[in-house]
Amino acid sequence: MAKVKTLVYSGGEIHDWKGCGDAIQEALEAAGQFDITRVDNDLNCLVAPNLEPYDAIVFYHTVGSITEPQLKGLLKFVEAGRGYVGIHSAADSFRECSTYRYFVGGYFVTHPRYRQYQVSVVDTTHPITKDIEEFFVTDEQYVTGYDPNNNVLATALWRGKTVPVIWTRMHGKGRVAYIALGHNAESCRDETFKTLLARATVWAAAKG
Repeated sequence: MAKVKTLVYSGGEIHDWKGCGDAIQEALEAAGQFDITRVDNDLNCLVAPNLEPYDAIVFYHTVGSITEPQLKGLLKFVEAGRGYVGIHSAADSFRECSTYRYFVGGYFVTHPRYRQYQVSVVDTTHPITKDIEEFFVTDEQYVTGYDPNNNVLATALWRGKTVPVIWTRMHGKGRVAYIALGHNAESCRDETFKTLLARATVWAAAKG
């Protein structure tokens, strides 16, 4: 099978986007299923037709702003049948852009301290979470507002409430996956995270 042509994008503020981008790239390279291009901190990679060579984009960014041509390029790319995988702070990007928030399927509200917590998989048949049930991570747990129409694959508890950790949704003909894990490079090197990342990218690209 041909490798998934994947753009790994990392940038923004607050998080160690460089270290996380490196760890994400390393994980996908090790999986052996991806033909990877890396872009750092230049959102103009989203402007049409710059995304045309790719099957999917893996996106790690925090806050900042997005221009109309950048947003339009990303949305049209996915609408046409390509894939988007948002990692961790992808749900805390472009806070003033409601269109982007809707596209991702949710947005950052708060987080408890960086700590170990348990993730429970609610769908063990989906290609992303198949045969994974429960696992522990040491990470920054994102508490998000989210679209109830999302297909939630995994959750965790926060103050007694269930919050999503992984979800998927459609955007036009394309697929969107969001993984709330991946606060820093160390958490991006977690073995379960790497498995979920690779599977989500294959799924988003409609290759599996």
